[in-house]
Amino acid sequence: MYFFTSDEHYGHTNIIKYCNRPFNSIKEMDEEIIKRHNEKVKSNDLVIHGGDFTLIPNIVMVQNIYISKLNGTHIFIRGSHDRWMPKSFHDRWEKTINGQHIVVDHYAGRVWSRSHYNSWQLFGHSHGGLEPIGKQHDISVDNNNFYPLSFDEIFEIMKTRPDNFNLVKGEK
Repeated sequence: MYFFTSDEHYGHTNIIKYCNRPFNSIKEMDEEIIKRHNEKVKSNDLVIHGGDFTLIPNIVMVQNIYISKLNGTHIFIRGSHDRWMPKSFHDRWEKTINGQHIVVDHYAGRVWSRSHYNSWQLFGHSHGGLEPIGKQHDISVDNNNFYPLSFDEIFEIMKTRPDNFNLVKGEK
């Protein structure tokens, strides 16, 4: 199973205030996001993180403090706060799942790879504050009750979304 999430901001003290998150402390926030992640994600699932995982700059600390506590195998997209990631980490992830092309970016776009064929773009960064266009969805934890979303949940959301404005009619 594929899962998608973004903008966890583990260990980021000010994110509670900036995004009006319902937590009293970083410890409470981190523990609750990890708990909700593990409620849905199993050990053999693949999780795509769309950026801004943590501000902590040391990859070993990030692995020990956070990644080791999360179920699943993880792919990380570089966000605007991910100083812990080596340069080799992705800025974008693309894959076709069950015939549906999906693009995951940290930032929302007006157009994206294969958008003219109704591909989906999953994005973060805006923490639920940006209205999607066409086949887009904001996968930030702030927009999804602090849970990752499965491919099946995204599929149901996309059924309610209009076609991409640049769709080449008659093709998908």
